[in-house]
Amino acid sequence: MQPLRALEAQRGHLFVWAPVLLALGIGLYFALRFEPPVWVFALAGIFALMCGLTARRTPLWGPVLLALGLVAGGFALAALRSHHVAAPKLEYRFYGALEGRVIALDRSLSDAPRLMLDQLWLEGIAPAATPLRARVSLHGQGGVIDPTPGTRVAMMAHLSPPAAPAEPGGFDFRRHAWFQRLGAVGYARSPAVALTPPRGGLTLIVHRARMHLSAALRARIPGDQGAFAAAILTGDRSAMSRDTLQQLRDSNLAHLLAISGLHMGLLTGVVFAALRYGLALIPALALRLPIKKLAAVGALAAGAVYLALSGGNVATERAFVMVAVVFGAVLADRRALTLRAVAVAALIVLVMAPESLTQAGFQMSFAATTALVAVFGALRTLPEGHWRPPRWARAGLAVVLSSAVAGAATAPFGAAHFNQVAQYGLVANLMSVPLMGALVIPAAVLAACLAPFGLAVLGLEPMRLGIAWILAVADRVAGLEGAVWPVVTPGAVVLPLMSLGALWVILWQGRVRVAGVLPVVLALGLWSQATRPALLIAESGGLMGGLGPQGRALSKLKGEGFVAESWLENDGDHADQAAGFARPGLGGVPGAQVAQVGGARFTLVTGRGWAERIGPACASGWVVVPQVVADAPAACDLLDRRALAGSGALAVDAGRDGPRLVSARDRVGDRPWSE
Repeated sequence: MQPLRALEAQRGHLFVWAPVLLALGIGLYFALRFEPPVWVFALAGIFALMCGLTARRTPLWGPVLLALGLVAGGFALAALRSHHVAAPKLEYRFYGALEGRVIALDRSLSDAPRLMLDQLWLEGIAPAATPLRARVSLHGQGGVIDPTPGTRVAMMAHLSPPAAPAEPGGFDFRRHAWFQRLGAVGYARSPAVALTPPRGGLTLIVHRARMHLSAALRARIPGDQGAFAAAILTGDRSAMSRDTLQQLRDSNLAHLLAISGLHMGLLTGVVFAALRYGLALIPALALRLPIKKLAAVGALAAGAVYLALSGGNVATERAFVMVAVVFGAVLADRRALTLRAVAVAALIVLVMAPESLTQAGFQMSFAATTALVAVFGALRTLPEGHWRPPRWARAGLAVVLSSAVAGAATAPFGAAHFNQVAQYGLVANLMSVPLMGALVIPAAVLAACLAPFGLAVLGLEPMRLGIAWILAVADRVAGLEGAVWPVVTPGAVVLPLMSLGALWVILWQGRVRVAGVLPVVLALGLWSQATRPALLIAESGGLMGGLGPQGRALSKLKGEGFVAESWLENDGDHADQAAGFARPGLGGVPGAQVAQVGGARFTLVTGRGWAERIGPACASGWVVVPQVVADAPAACDLLDRRALAGSGALAVDAGRDGPRLVSARDRVGDRPWSE
């Protein structure tokens, strides 16, 4: 009964655990290696409902029942969402005529224009098997005639199903695409032709307004400064140069481009303060009306407009939910920034999109918000007698402290997802974030207010100067020696263990909260001991990478660049594919490259005359071939294109009885998005 008494002592502080428990259930669903039958989901939902109904009748066991109900509810909710978004996807590679309606535009990693299409028609594919959405990069000369959202276009396109993980346990783009209902990705080498003029519903009308605003901003503010302005106001990053994007990433300032909590908070905060103080200057209104609540309503409306004009992506929706909860608290005469408000926002986001739990944006934004609210809440409740900074220094210290706390809270997630830590990120943020709040965003609001009168330049010019400073800081910091520290990908349990430990320290009341440090230390220890596979084999069979004395050695100088880059990044290695190809680590000769793992020999057979080399290679060990082999020698350990298509990418390590092979299929399991 002692644990129940401990829970009883937490009364009044348990609500903040609700999203944590819901997330545990969601995480359990995504961690499964198989898709349970429908009756399991139904049973979990019924169990969650019963726990909620009976919790009030048993005060002593109530918290336990609610906790179990939330975990079961999260599991059922994630399953329901997964099956609700089910949509057709391509089952094989396709080349032919494609028609579709443009619903979004951006740029690919190769800097090519990229279209998101719906209302698809694919030559030779039945309507029932046609994907709902496709994403096509335009590599042909001339591009699309009219890329305005709502335009129906046609092209000859190469399409394929969403790609499987580049290695076992790697990022699963198929799952990401599943929840976007994206069933095909590819490219076109010939220009896309506009078939009909732009048309569509309210969503596409708003999208066209976004693109018009983006073009107008880039026309008034040239170069990367205008592209930066378009990115933070409309979410359109298509005009940002790759060098500038890389500098922002290396200086830990790339978050300034993502329209998330920072931008939404700054914008609504500026509008709220302007309305409140503006109304306070009118005595007749200030004495008769609740101007604070009116300002909250106005700020919330401004946030809704910003949400629509910025494209309404997941990060922006999440940020809007957070500010809506905050201003809802203002309207209800409650304290706005509390852990309860953060918990409510997290619950709303997880219920709307359970898959958000697996995304870096959700993890980083709520890590930063939770840490900031907890730290500043603790400082606000310090008893009398503790040192407090003088009033003139508080604003500056608050900026330094908030940047340090947010940076520390998000650093593990950023390092795990992006395999790097910006060594001077805190310095860059201290030199840039205050300017975003004090100049760039207020100037953007001023420009929007003055635009109807033709005076937008009074806001755009100060905004340009602020952006110029931020880009200069990014350029300078990214160019410092050792600016980026590469990090190896952690094991699957590291981030959950670290998160639960940190949440225990923040959310639990009493001295026992110190125990949360132990899981964090354990997670860091596991991360420091993370190992990488001795050999990786791509799903295509055309690329192999073995660990050598200087890092991972690659079998190819060019081709399959995304897979090669993923392997090196996950190793915590900043080398490019060319450097990987030049490293020692693979033996053999061109066309028959060899890797040794645990006493076993793996030979990659490629090039002209590959069929004649299979027999000798089979006699000496495993054989990897990027073609389908119809007549392999008997008892040959063969990994050809057909075998790898079933297994996915392979990781090979030395085992007790020879090489141990783990496939991407084994790690993902039999899930809706992997079929």
